[in-house]
Amino acid sequence: MNDNKQKFFHIGAVASMGLLILWCVAWETLIAPLKPGGSWLALKAAPLLFPLAGILKRDIYTLQWTSMMVLLYFAEGVVRGWSDLGATSSWLGWGEAAIVIVYFICAVMYVRPYKQAARKIAKDLLDKVNTTAK
Repeated sequence: MNDNKQKFFHIGAVASMGLLILWCVAWETLIAPLKPGGSWLALKAAPLLFPLAGILKRDIYTLQWTSMMVLLYFAEGVVRGWSDLGATSSWLGWGEAAIVIVYFICAVMYVRPYKQAARKIAKDLLDKVNTTAK
C-alpha cells in the first residue's frame, strides 16, 4: 500500500466529513434556514458526529458504512439543490452533494487496498483448503 496515497485519502475523508457537519449546521442555522432564526433541521448533522471518532482512528469498518450513510445526504443535497426556491439554499444543496462525493471517493479509495488484501488472503486460504482436500 502506498502510504502517501492512504494519508491523502484519510485526510480527505476527515476534512470532507468535518466540512459536511459544519455545512449542514451553518446552512440550517445561519445561512439559509427554513424558518427565520434557525431551524431544527440543523440536527441532521448529529448522525455525522457518531462515526467521527472511527474516521479519525482510520477504522476500516467505520469508513465503509459511512460511505453508504452519506449517500442519504447526497440525496438530500440533490433534491434541495434541484427544488429549493431560494438561490442560496439551492446552491447550498449542490454544495452538500459535492462534499458528499468527495467524502465517498476518499473513503472508498482509502479502504480499497485493505479490501484487495483481504480478498487475496481469502483466495489463498481457499486454494490451500482445496489442494489439501484432494
